[in-house]
Amino acid sequence: MTGCAMGAAVNAVAAAPPPDEVYLIGDGIDAIHLSNRSQPPVVRPTITAVRSASRATPVLSRLIDEAAIAHSVEPALLHAMIDVESGFAVRAVSPRGALGLMQLMPNTARDYGVTDAFDPRQNIDAGAQHLRRLLDRFGQDKSLALAAYNAGANAVTRQHGQIPPYAETMAYVPRVLQRLAVLQRDAR
Repeated sequence: MTGCAMGAAVNAVAAAPPPDEVYLIGDGIDAIHLSNRSQPPVVRPTITAVRSASRATPVLSRLIDEAAIAHSVEPALLHAMIDVESGFAVRAVSPRGALGLMQLMPNTARDYGVTDAFDPRQNIDAGAQHLRRLLDRFGQDKSLALAAYNAGANAVTRQHGQIPPYAETMAYVPRVLQRLAVLQRDAR
């Protein structure tokens, strides 16, 4: 859609009388759709915006860089993971109980000595350590390490070194890698 056509569409929507009810419908991956119907439409036109720079605050960026150096992990990869995991929300809690910026499961946090999963320094450091172990375990393969971060290392092992066929994991890995590619491109 061209900018002109997009503007016309936005103006048409803005001029239309408001519906009695508006539904926010998540697609389970990365978008929220507005609709006047409670069920998602069969065909959804999509407008995708690609963020470029990291949304981390300067303090979070410094903590990410420190953890990346301490655990020999690419800083941009940590930025990408945190963006996808929590959107840089320090107090994020997932429906499955993952906590903080890097969405640490309570047992994982405990394994890395985290006493407060909402403390950005502890959370990022533990997430970076965990990622380093997963990269080492899966031969530095970012896709497999990310899949293991999301679904668990045993799930990747059970799939004989393949990304487990879980919808969430199969969406998560490319989202992080796409975000990483944008951050790397912008760094050049």
